[in-house]
Amino acid sequence: MLNQEVYDKVQAEFKAKFGAAGEATAYAPGRIEVLGNHTDYNEGYVFSAAIDKGTFFTASKAQDDKITLVAIDMGETYETTLAEVAKVESGATWANDPLGTCNWLFDGRRAVAKTGFKAVFGGNIPLGAGLSSSAALEMAAALALAKIYGIEKDRTTLAKIGQKAEHTFAGCPCGLLDQASSMYGKAGSLVKSDFRTNEFETVSMGPSVAFMMVKSNAKHALVDGAYASRRQACEDAAKYFASVLKKPVTHLRDVTMSEWVLYRGGLSETTAKRAAHPIGEDERVLLGAELLAKGDLKTFGALMYESHESSRNWFENSCPELDTIVDAAAALPEVYGARLSGGGFGGSCCLLVDPSAADKIAAHIAKEYKAVYGDEPACSVIKPSDGAHLV
Repeated sequence: MLNQEVYDKVQAEFKAKFGAAGEATAYAPGRIEVLGNHTDYNEGYVFSAAIDKGTFFTASKAQDDKITLVAIDMGETYETTLAEVAKVESGATWANDPLGTCNWLFDGRRAVAKTGFKAVFGGNIPLGAGLSSSAALEMAAALALAKIYGIEKDRTTLAKIGQKAEHTFAGCPCGLLDQASSMYGKAGSLVKSDFRTNEFETVSMGPSVAFMMVKSNAKHALVDGAYASRRQACEDAAKYFASVLKKPVTHLRDVTMSEWVLYRGGLSETTAKRAAHPIGEDERVLLGAELLAKGDLKTFGALMYESHESSRNWFENSCPELDTIVDAAAALPEVYGARLSGGGFGGSCCLLVDPSAADKIAAHIAKEYKAVYGDEPACSVIKPSDGAHLV
């Protein structure tokens, strides 16, 4: 089993805490975003992959309406009741992901559950790395809780439940990318997502490449004004383009780069810059799909570099630490492409690499990064892996 050591730790903790094995265990992976950045809430396209690190969530029904959550990685326990499930405003805010998932799994009608539950969870996704540890927790919780309560929902619906938990409990207005990637991942493949139709397909990458995640030491945090302001700018731009283009426009997915060039003058400079990023990203994902069909990984990698430049200059969701990593990667022929992964503003970079040169790549990037910041980033080879499932 992938991540057997983490699984064993969760099972042992559950039995030690509650005196018996859990009724259901689910596993969900984190994700890397490979191409298509901030396009999900613009109803656009994304290439992503489920990674080989994730979260296990083990649960059983309680005898009463009490809910007990044990977070191994935090070394903390949170208790409430089914009737009192609500957003945790301070302290154990880590509980918001599973509590929100519980709430919306029952569509807000928690009384139908009749009893609460007890759960233990833990994982090995580096926190704050932009690898969607929160979405992995939500998807693992959704699968395990659905199992013990006898709830049947398809994978896309469960992904939307996790997204709603992020919006209403965790306070992050994210798109559906993280949850869908965790749900639909497949070993050796990318997930190509269409967030207008919520259709997800897997595209094989072939055996000769791998990804490397390089975790900067810049704090990664989306629950602040930066994410929300950029999403608002995209919505404002879509409304503007709907007023000037002679075609239906509901989201930036409906706008081409040539149309942006022609009509950008009607937007403020900042809003125009923000809009250029997801518009360009959609076009890069569609071109990337054609390149993968031909097996042209190096040109696909060039699109990743273009994507990062767009983040750096247009969306301004990069940071000096991430730029240093990408610039260092670009100097190596064994790195085909590199860009920030996820929301940005810190976190990690995703590199498309020749896996036989992984040690060389990691050493070079660490050296260049340390020369600027005095410490070294964490580098790890990532294998695209299977998505969330019951164990």
